[in-house]
Amino acid sequence: MAAITDLDELLKSLHPELSDIEYVFCSVTLDLCECLAFNPLATFREAEGLSLVVRREVAQQAQLEYEGTFRLITLGVHSSLEAVGLTAAVAGRLAARGISANVIAACFHDHILVPADRADEAITELKELSPGP
Repeated sequence: MAAITDLDELLKSLHPELSDIEYVFCSVTLDLCECLAFNPLATFREAEGLSLVVRREVAQQAQLEYEGTFRLITLGVHSSLEAVGLTAAVAGRLAARGISANVIAACFHDHILVPADRADEAITELKELSPGP
């Protein structure tokens, strides 16, 4: 199936799914190769260091510093990387409820890390945003 660019179609087809796993954001000065053992969900190189998104228990075991825990919501729709407005619609809906949305776009889907203690509320909001089945 081709990636969807139309915002109305994207919203109709969101199919958000909430993971039970708790993730954390960490910043390390290690090389990426040294971090592969952490099996990161995501990485991003910043001027200040390498940002990792890893399971909470992995960070604890490796004694990596972090603030806050997050749960992952994956949007099941195959969104195009050139689609306009999906991130704004999702983040805006969550922002209206005071829920932070840390969005990661990948080749097939968009993923949102939300505070673990607000995850159930966030998934409800996103299901209500999508009028589809």
